[in-house]
Amino acid sequence: MDTIAAMAYEPIMVPPPKRRSTLRVVLIVVAAVLSVCCLGGVIGGVYLYRTYQDSAGPAREETTAYIDEVLAGNYEAAYGRLCAKVRDVTSQADFARVQAAQPKMTSYEISTVAVSNFNGRVTATVTVQMTQETGAPYVHILPLVKEDGQWRVCQ
Repeated sequence: MDTIAAMAYEPIMVPPPKRRSTLRVVLIVVAAVLSVCCLGGVIGGVYLYRTYQDSAGPAREETTAYIDEVLAGNYEAAYGRLCAKVRDVTSQADFARVQAAQPKMTSYEISTVAVSNFNGRVTATVTVQMTQETGAPYVHILPLVKEDGQWRVCQ
């Protein structure tokens, strides 16, 4: 009987349950989240850069055109780039006289352009590094306002 009992009691070999690799799952999830965050950061950065360029670029271009006209002695065209507030209190002849009396500049470089929108009034501040004929450096800050969709120097 012992032989029969021994035969009847044969343990079934069940393989141990497979260990789930939680570390692997966690790493995959973390990698996916980081990838999405990085992609979002890149897209956001490109969007912000383009938005800045769209707002600061025209202000920079208007400042460049204004300074080029003043340096060339074309005071009539430079006067036309001034805001209405300045043109209301300064005649074209007075503007030309003041500009002609200024020390002559030989070169310039626009270093910063800061654009702001406060209650629908869009303004910019442009910092210009200039070099006088004597070689002396000079920093000039030009305020600009947006009038009727156009940037105007409003100094």
